[in-house]
Amino acid sequence: MNPIEQLVSSFQDLVSQVPEIVRPVIVMLAGAIPFVEGEVASMIGVVGGVNPIVAGIAAAVGNFVCVLLVVLLTSRARTAVVNHRASRAATESAAREGAPAKPESKGRQRFKKWLVRFGVPGASILGPLAIPTQFTSAMLVAGGTPRMWVLLWQAVAIVLWTTTATVSAWLALQLVVPV
Repeated sequence: MNPIEQLVSSFQDLVSQVPEIVRPVIVMLAGAIPFVEGEVASMIGVVGGVNPIVAGIAAAVGNFVCVLLVVLLTSRARTAVVNHRASRAATESAAREGAPAKPESKGRQRFKKWLVRFGVPGASILGPLAIPTQFTSAMLVAGGTPRMWVLLWQAVAIVLWTTTATVSAWLALQLVVPV
């Protein structure tokens, strides 16, 4: 069993063992974890007996709060780096002219290609198919995209994917265990 499967299994066990009032908090905490996010967290909640609407909302809130923190921290870090580079560039412009540029990683090249092709909305909505929303939002903000634009589209993506996963889990349970 890989670490993600162990983590999901641990959350499922925890959800089934705590009082019903605490279950949404566990789902929210699970939603804040990269690779688990709102999609898997809502499924954990639904399978654990949490009302699907409550599970979906808790998972999405947990995921979004984590993305919000990542965006705010990345934005501050980017501002510091840009300001530092600007001051260094003013004093070392002559020394930099002859230095070769560092090549971009394949991941960054792929991300930029997606960003150019689909824009921030497309990168935010399609991003969870490849990488966690926390990573996507950090890359967007680090690349210079305004943080409010990133937060808007990450919220749309989180709601879209979490709702899809919640409804799918609920429907699957309805087919397996008829009411």
